[in-house]
Amino acid sequence: MASCSERSSWLLLFSLFLHSLFPAVAAFDGGDAVALLLGVTISVVGFCACLGWYARKRTPDSNCTVLLRPRP
Repeated sequence: MASCSERSSWLLLFSLFLHSLFPAVAAFDGGDAVALLLGVTISVVGFCACLGWYARKRTPDSNCTVLLRPRP
């Protein structure tokens, strides 16, 4: 698992990347911004759905109680 400093440095780099897009985004109007946010949201949800599908495909008996049982 990543440490707190690794996560915060990744978050800082990601936010700097997003801030570098502001001059290009300034040319958009409100409708374009809404479409961009909607597209990003749908993409993230789709990516998470694909990860969940892949995880369930890999372990067919994957309900939450299986993951919480202690190993013998």
